Amino acid sequence: MNSRVNRILLSSLCCWLLGAAAARADDYKVETFEAPPPEEFAAPVRAALGNQAIRVAGPNGVLCEIWLRKSVPAKPGAAAQFGIVYGQLTEGTLVAGIRVPESMSDYRRQRIPAGVYTLRYGLHPVDGNHMGVAPHRDFLLLVRAQTDADLTSLPSKTLIELSGKAAGTNHPTVLSLAEPGEPPEALPAVEHDEIEDHWLLYFEITLEDAQGAAGKATLALVVVGHAAEA
Repeated sequence: MNSRVNRILLSSLCCWLLGAAAARADDYKVETFEAPPPEEFAAPVRAALGNQAIRVAGPNGVLCEIWLRKSVPAKPGAAAQFGIVYGQLTEGTLVAGIRVPESMSDYRRQRIPAGVYTLRYGLHPVDGNHMGVAPHRDFLLLVRAQTDADLTSLPSKTLIELSGKAAGTNHPTVLSLAEPGEPPEALPAVEHDEIEDHWLLYFEITLEDAQGAAGKATLALVVVGHAAEA
């Protein structure tokens, strides 16, 4: 009798776990669509962005839409550094543009107002104020489209100042970049990190070095989730 009861309980638990996993998998979805970058971007930025965009939608509708740069300049002689995942990118480099239809929160729980922003690569400083902010130093910083007019890589101080204005605070508006690990075979894709309780958007960018040679890199961007201490 006990064996039969145990089998029933185990079967019920398995069904519940499968149902929970299926529900969680349906929380956020990704799709691609064809559309020119928004008019809010400055002409040089619009010209640098592709027409194929990525849309992430969740339980409350569209979370964000992202236009990737056609080719992202690669840092010459890039080498792995402690705490840095994407060492082939230079700080301040334009990576993509993003449209936020409704306000969302960044990695530090700051409110990102609805609007159009550029996404530039940045690193959080190595100082006592940023200990434990994220497992890695890599971030994409949001800058209001109307204040980001060209493709020049921005100095770190300038980028931080402009990004802080995106949320109307003194702190930059940031989305964390995670270690891509073994990304899904089909990109773009969105997956849930059960350990950190983050939703990661995986996508591929085209890198181009000074000689014009192109390569690929997969990025994992935290689109939903926050720093533990935020």
